[in-house]
Amino acid sequence: MEAIINRITIDPEICHGKPCIRGMRYPVEMILELLSSGMSNEEIINDYPSIEPEDIKACLLFASKLANIKILSKVA
Repeated sequence: MEAIINRITIDPEICHGKPCIRGMRYPVEMILELLSSGMSNEEIINDYPSIEPEDIKACLLFASKLANIKILSKVA
């Protein structure tokens, strides 16, 4: 699992620091939106050939880790 999550990178020089796939300009957010719109993994890979199946798994794992927040607090 650790190797999969390492496919997600955060670089202030790429996509304004948004989490992306392997340092490329494919934000995790975009992949999640494509999946939620009903696209299959195969359709995403066909449209974006540099994306690998493990990249899509990494996006889902990243999102699940973000959703696993125990407490939300307001930052002042």
